[in-house]
Amino acid sequence: MSGLRAKKRLGQHFLTDRNIALKTVQSLQDGNYNTLLEVGPGKGILTEYLLNRKEKHFFAIEKDADLVSYLNEKFPEHKKSMILHDFLEYSFENLVEPIAIIGNFPYFISSQIFFKILENRNKVNQVICMIQKEVADRIASPEGNRTYGILSVLLQAYYDIHSLFTVHEHCFSPAPRVKSSVIRLTRNSTRDLDCDTGLFFKIVKATFNQRRKMIRNSLKSIFINLPDESDLLTNRPEQLSVYQFAELTKLIQKLNP
Repeated sequence: MSGLRAKKRLGQHFLTDRNIALKTVQSLQDGNYNTLLEVGPGKGILTEYLLNRKEKHFFAIEKDADLVSYLNEKFPEHKKSMILHDFLEYSFENLVEPIAIIGNFPYFISSQIFFKILENRNKVNQVICMIQKEVADRIASPEGNRTYGILSVLLQAYYDIHSLFTVHEHCFSPAPRVKSSVIRLTRNSTRDLDCDTGLFFKIVKATFNQRRKMIRNSLKSIFINLPDESDLLTNRPEQLSVYQFAELTKLIQKLNP
């Protein structure tokens, strides 16, 4: 299966630069996980280095059956570690917690992958991922920046974000049209934002979906009651920190039980 080609419908861009692969794997920090899960191993350029780490619990999850067959041929002694499944539909219940995730995320579903991680935030302690540079910059962006958005707030609420290095287009086959970045997410100490988490997510999404509007105008069609006097409502969403979004959520929660 050496002639295996990337499938455009799955957004496949295979990393070919072994130095970048090694550097990515070396970005993992030891000590805060029991299971290491690789998402989208492709042809196994990261997998090879990950297997050399001799992790106690290592699995690679891949949606493409052809690639799983390829990986089973390439690493025949590790067939039990190769999981044929869609990561977005995969349950973490059978994995030994806590979990670290690593991978070259397909660009077109990277946001969905992050929302999956957020759903499992109390199980996932670390993420090392290669994503589109524009998305990486957005995730790491502080409040007040025009690239600050939904994922910035939600991920920064629960993870410390570190941009590690840029990966150029020529490091892949086929080459994407954009640069990539490798970032590290490390679970912070926040377990509870001291507000309704579902409501917090709803407010963040609603305000950034109309990011040019004042927050009050974005929320008045959703909530019957809004605070009469709150400076938070007179801002645009990119001006609010994670803490301020949590404070706004508490105010709205009290008025809309």
